[in-house]
Amino acid sequence: MQVRGLLLLLVLILLAATAEAGKNKKEKVKKDGSECEDWRWGPCVPNSKDCGLGYREGTCKDESKKLKCKIPCNWKKKFGADCKYKFESWGGCSAQTGVKTRSGILKKALYNAQCEEIVYVTKPCSSKIKSKSKAKKGKGKD
Repeated sequence: MQVRGLLLLLVLILLAATAEAGKNKKEKVKKDGSECEDWRWGPCVPNSKDCGLGYREGTCKDESKKLKCKIPCNWKKKFGADCKYKFESWGGCSAQTGVKTRSGILKKALYNAQCEEIVYVTKPCSSKIKSKSKAKKGKGKD
């Protein structure tokens, strides 16, 4: 019986210590040394080429900061990495131009980026005809 009481007390002490450690960690995250609330952030600038890891600079009154950021290498560079769009399905292929089009509506502008509300993208029509079902060869018994 005393062993159970001792184990229960040990578990309660561990839970209290864990909760206190988590509380201190949250407080540290909130305090970044700045009381400024009106930060203005620039675009993400890749360290090399036009995509990958980089940084963005922010200013607020007399303060400035740099944050790490990343531009995906398959991102539509025309729109910027800070503008997120919800795209509809691709439209039909235009026989005159040989391209198909779809539009995207702005879903989110990160870091107060200047984004267009609606964007249009095009891509060449596929020359291949995709078949929906593939025939299985040589697997069945006749």
